[in-house]
Amino acid sequence: MEPLAAAPEVTYNWVDVTSDFFKYIKDLQLGELLHDGLLFGLFEAMSAIEMMDPKMDAGMMCNRGTPKPLNFHQAVAADKLKIDNIEPNELIGIIDATMACIVSWLEGHSLAQTVFTNLYLHQPHSINNKILKAFCIAVYKLLDCIRDCINQAQVFEEEDFQPMGYGYYLGSNPQSGHTYDASLEVTESKCISLLREQEEELNKKTKNTEAEANILWTALAARIRFTRMFYQALLLITKRDSKSGADCVALLNGCSEMMKVIIKTSGKGTQPVENSDSPNPMGFEPMINQRLLPPTFPRYTRIKPRIEALQYFDELVSRLRHAWKITSCTNFHTAVDFFMEFSRQRACILSRSALQLLYLSPSPATTAATAQTVPSGVPRPHHIFIEILRDSIKNFVNPPVLINKPMMPGTPQAREVVETFLTRCVRPFAVLLQVCGHNRARQRDKLVLLLDEFATLQEEAESVDAITSGSMGTGDCPCFSTWVLYHVLRVMIAYLLSGLELELYSVHEYHYIFWYLYEFLYGWLVSALGRAEGLANETTKRIEGKRAGVRKQKKRTRPYAREGLMCQVMQNMCGGYYKALVAFKLQGKIRQPQSEFDNEAVRYKHRFAPLSGLSPPQVHYHEFCEMTQPLQYENPVILYLGGYKHFQQARSLLETITVPDQEVQDLLKVAKTNFVVLKLLAGGHKADTTTSPEFDFSVHRHFPIIKLV
Repeated sequence: MEPLAAAPEVTYNWVDVTSDFFKYIKDLQLGELLHDGLLFGLFEAMSAIEMMDPKMDAGMMCNRGTPKPLNFHQAVAADKLKIDNIEPNELIGIIDATMACIVSWLEGHSLAQTVFTNLYLHQPHSINNKILKAFCIAVYKLLDCIRDCINQAQVFEEEDFQPMGYGYYLGSNPQSGHTYDASLEVTESKCISLLREQEEELNKKTKNTEAEANILWTALAARIRFTRMFYQALLLITKRDSKSGADCVALLNGCSEMMKVIIKTSGKGTQPVENSDSPNPMGFEPMINQRLLPPTFPRYTRIKPRIEALQYFDELVSRLRHAWKITSCTNFHTAVDFFMEFSRQRACILSRSALQLLYLSPSPATTAATAQTVPSGVPRPHHIFIEILRDSIKNFVNPPVLINKPMMPGTPQAREVVETFLTRCVRPFAVLLQVCGHNRARQRDKLVLLLDEFATLQEEAESVDAITSGSMGTGDCPCFSTWVLYHVLRVMIAYLLSGLELELYSVHEYHYIFWYLYEFLYGWLVSALGRAEGLANETTKRIEGKRAGVRKQKKRTRPYAREGLMCQVMQNMCGGYYKALVAFKLQGKIRQPQSEFDNEAVRYKHRFAPLSGLSPPQVHYHEFCEMTQPLQYENPVILYLGGYKHFQQARSLLETITVPDQEVQDLLKVAKTNFVVLKLLAGGHKADTTTSPEFDFSVHRHFPIIKLV
């Protein structure tokens, strides 16, 4: 056998990069990584997460040179945690810090890194101080109530709220978190009773102490009273009873009064140590639950500053008080307007969830009467929601088939078809209200899915109109399709406007967004409202005509006159922007993307793709070009004059409203300012400059003020 040939010698050109490495990382900030597209991509980065790696595993942060965090018993044994003889200012500091942790939790952080960094909450029954013990037990019950409210409403996303309890038994067992002991279970009434007892004791102390101490006891009493009333108000919201309205509003009013005292005395408690992660000098250990976190990148949770947290609670109480007004909305259209307006205020997750429960959840009596529920987890019973929708259609178009009078008979087949249609409407309209409860960014994605459901509903509505019109001999009477069309148009408009609010459109795209709203959607909406009014009046005349004719026919009021006027205002605003933007484009004042990197047809199709398959039919890009081509050769001065007239018309319509709300006042300010700007441009102001104008959305979220730079 011949010997094997020796392997060829390989020469490696090793280069020492140590000095270059440390030289270049000086330019990187803490947390930044250098990305080499050839050797270290996204897959490698995600694969680098390993358990027990301090750089990648959040649970290993407590092993990085810091002292081992002490649990409740260890801290008490080391005299670092007082469970008795706690001074009033220390109690105030602990309570305020806990409230700041609750706010941090409501803003999307985890319970383990916020509220349960409070060691007192780990063993509340081991606390000898009765005030702190009652407060800590109440915090457990409050957390459970909040989580129950948010889970029932189901309008939160992962960035809004983290419901995970990390092994802490919130409502049932406020003790030790990970072990259940039935003997320590605290009922709702018992919790409220504990807080009341401490209120009474604190009120006695305020009468028998000196002035300085009196301020501390008063501040402490306000905090305990606020906790009790806020907890009771949330219980009434989550377990809504039709008779509890006055009680809930009274409790929330009391919370507002107590919060004024709490904010005023926020400096009386112990304050956090400067440059410390702990929200209070005593009772909090930020790293105590670090091992409970999953093996993910370490995330630092900064607890909300106290004064900001207290203001958050104050605003939350006001929003809950406002949300309760939905219980007086008997008309579905009014309720939808209320939900949309509430959403525009960018309310927090708890107040958005409370609004959902107050309108969509049944009262206890109704729950006992029926077990049938709306699809998609909406808890209102089917038959109640159907009645709400039935009344909505009656008020909007007054279809003859829904009139239960001898002179307006309907065949059994027609009424059965209508009932089937109403049942089919429950899910999309309940989901419409649910969508309004999500945060503004998520609403846009969910509106796309909702439009798909409404496309099917429009086809069914047309079939129902054909059957009911034929059976009742009323001729062409598109009542149900008009009602559905109205809501479809509102959803389509909301979808397009959300892109402006979320800053998803580039300035060079504004012209076809405003054109679509001006030429089609708002125009169709005005037409739908007019048609609905005509159909309702026609049905009323038919009923009056079949009577003996003795009484004089009453003139029907116009319930949607204000809405129709506002639609005309919006249409004129959009028309003004469209013509101004085309003029800016002709004068080279709007920066356009380079042609080799841009295709307007693709962008147009992408922006309006969700509107396909619906009525009104989508306007395709080639149709848009044909319809807007004449304006491309127009004199910019003529376009400025046209836009100026649109803003002038919007201003005139707004000034006819006798009781203007904030929305009207904001629109009026925008219309007046843009009216002046376009008038100046039409007169030749800054005609020679190509500087791009600014679009300021600070006054109104959808309609900007045009500023000339």
